[in-house]
Amino acid sequence: MQKRKLGNSNLEVSALGLGCMGMTFSYAPFPEKKDSIALLRAAVERGVTFFDTAEVYGPFNNEELLGEALEPFRGQVTIATKFGFDINPDGSRGARPTNSLPEHIKQAVEGSLKRLKTDVIDLYYQHRVDPDVPIEDVAGAVKELIAEGKVKLFGMSEAGAKTIRRAHAVQPVTALQSEYSLWYRTPEAEIIPTLEELGIGFVPYSPLGKGFLTGKMDENTTFEKSDIRSSIPRFTPEARIANQALVDLLGKIGAEKKATPVQIALAWLLAQKPWIVPIPGTTKLHRLEENIGAVAIELSAKDLAEIESAAAQIKVEGARYPEHIEKMTGR
Repeated sequence: MQKRKLGNSNLEVSALGLGCMGMTFSYAPFPEKKDSIALLRAAVERGVTFFDTAEVYGPFNNEELLGEALEPFRGQVTIATKFGFDINPDGSRGARPTNSLPEHIKQAVEGSLKRLKTDVIDLYYQHRVDPDVPIEDVAGAVKELIAEGKVKLFGMSEAGAKTIRRAHAVQPVTALQSEYSLWYRTPEAEIIPTLEELGIGFVPYSPLGKGFLTGKMDENTTFEKSDIRSSIPRFTPEARIANQALVDLLGKIGAEKKATPVQIALAWLLAQKPWIVPIPGTTKLHRLEENIGAVAIELSAKDLAEIESAAAQIKVEGARYPEHIEKMTGR
C-alpha cells in the first residue's frame, strides 16, 4: 500500500483509508459485529492504516467497534474520530443539532478515548461547524487537548473556506474531511485552493457517491427506510436514471484499463492532489480489496483529460442531502 502525507503535517497514512460509519450507522441492515471486526483486521493486514469513525455513528457503538478491532494494532494505525453533535452521555440527542461548546468537546473526548481503548486520538475532527460557537473557541479547546496529550491533530469536516482560515490561525488544521467525488465537485471552486494554500490535507468521504458510482444500482434499486439514501434527492429513481451517464463513463474508462468503475472513480480522486486520501466505506472483504486495487491504477494526463471532457457534458441531478442536513455544510 502506498503512503501519503496529509498536508504539511507529518501524518503519513495509507493512500486509501477506511470509512467505518456504515458498519453501524446510516446504511442498515448492519453486519454482525464479529464480521466487522474481521473486516477491520483484514484491512490492516492489507496495508490500510487510516480508519475513520465518529461518536455520533451509533451513537458510540462505531467507536467501540474500532476500539475492540484495532486494539492489537494500535501502534500501526491512525484513528480519526469526530465531535460536534449534541449527544448526551447516555447516547440521547441533546436540545441542539450541533454542540461545539468547549466544555462539551472536553466531555466528548473522554468518551471517545474510552471507547477507542486508547490514551490519545490521532486526528480529532469537528464534525460540523456550530453556528452558535465561535470557531476560535473550538480550535482553542482542541489546542488545549493537544497540549494535554489527549489529541494529536485537529481536523474539520464540511467547513467553509473562511471558517477553515479562522480556525487554522488558532490551531493548525491538519485535514478537512468533506464530500468529494466525480459526482460532487463543489470543493474544487474554493475549498481545494484554500487547503493547498494553507497546507491542509483533504480526506474525501463518499468518494463513490454513497455507492452510486459502483455501477451496482439502477432506477429499480430499493432502499430500506433506515438507509439514509431513501431520503436523499440524488437517489430518487429519476435522478438515478439521469446520473447513470457518469457510471457509464467510469465503466468505459475502466474497460480500457482493465479496472472497475469503482477503481477508476478512486484513482481519479487520488490523481487530483498528492495530499488527498479518500475513505471509501464498505462492509465486504471483496469490496475492500477492489477499493485497494485503485491505488495501483495510473491515470495519464490524457486519461484525466478524457474524463474531464466527458464529465463536463454530464449534469448531475438532485441535491446530495435533504435540506435540513445540507444547510449544516459549508458554514
